[in-house]
Formats: sequence, C-alpha cells, structure tokens
Amino acid sequence: MKRVGVIDYGTGNLRSVVKAFECTGAKVSLINKPIEFSDIDALIFPGQGTFDQCMQSLVKTGLDKFIIKWIEADKPYFGICLGLQVLFSSSEEGQTSGLGLVDGEVKRFRLNSGLKIPHMGWNSVYWNNDSGDDLMSGIEKGDQFYFVHSYHVCDTESNLKTYSTSYGYDFISGIRFGNSIATQFHPEKSQEKGLKLYRNFLEKLV
Repeated sequence: MKRVGVIDYGTGNLRSVVKAFECTGAKVSLINKPIEFSDIDALIFPGQGTFDQCMQSLVKTGLDKFIIKWIEADKPYFGICLGLQVLFSSSEEGQTSGLGLVDGEVKRFRLNSGLKIPHMGWNSVYWNNDSGDDLMSGIEKGDQFYFVHSYHVCDTESNLKTYSTSYGYDFISGIRFGNSIATQFHPEKSQEKGLKLYRNFLEKLV
C-alpha cells in the first residue's frame, strides 16, 4: 500500500484531498511537522488559502526546508493549486518569498473580456508535449478539470513539461519535472478524471 502524506498548513482543503487519495487505495496521513516525512512514500500539497499565510505557516513549522529537500531529492510530489504556486519564488498575491524551486512568476489574472475573477468552474486542460504524458494515461487532451483561482503561473522555465488552459488567454495550468507534478486545477474536485490522475501519479511515480 502506498503511503501518502498530505501537508497540513492550517488552511488547506484537507478532507476532499484525503478522501480522494483514500479512494485510490493509498494510506493517507497528515503532515504538520518535519519528522513525519520519514513515514511516507509521496508528498501531497493541497491548495487553499493565501500565498503569504501558507508560506508563513511553513516557515514557522520548519516544513518549508523539508519540502525543498524532498523535491530536490526527486521524491514524488503532487502540488494542488497553491501547492503549485508556492514552488515559485514569489507571487503578486503577497510579499512573502516562496520555496524558489522553479523559476517563473505568479500573477493575478488580467482580463479585458468581461470574464470574472476568480476563474471558477470546469475548464479544459492540454499537455504541451506531442509525445504524450504517462500521467495522463486514460485522460484525453481537452478533458475538463475543476478550477478555483485568481492567480496563475506564467513565464516559467522552458525545459519544464507544462499543461495549459485558456481563460481569456492561455495560462499554465500545471507543470511536471522529475517525480513532481503540480496543477492549478483541483483533481480531488474533478470527479472521475481527477481520481484517474491521482491513480496514475501513484502507479507511475511512487
């Protein structure tokens, strides 16, 4: 049985993420202090709250350093929404520094088409790799996932595998590098396709 640790930083949407991974057959535990990293096979970073609040909580508990070590060691990581954005150095949402593991910027949507912020609801996701993506096995390009966000990643490293979505303009809705994947959308709220993505992650990277 795969052992999954879900980061508990005080504001994450833990219940739905925990339930989704339990549905895949994984053993799930909550991680709120660094010592608990020794008992898991994969790290999950759920995504609700604000950038500053999240990072301040990670720094206070010392979890920030352990997350950095975990990802730099290329151990399996799945970041969701805010769990994608904190991988970067900073965000327009706040003043606190992020983890700085990936180059790029996190910016607020700038929409001129009358579309509402936050971007909320179902939208299509495409992976920008003609050779395919093993984590998307059983998922078609353009399949829809659930989003809730006002900020998004842009101008990231060119060597990353990326996923994209359009809302007024195209934006990066996910990244993948090594044994890490992070998505702007919420697989745990995306019904069958979201659970399929979680299963693929556990089967292929863990």
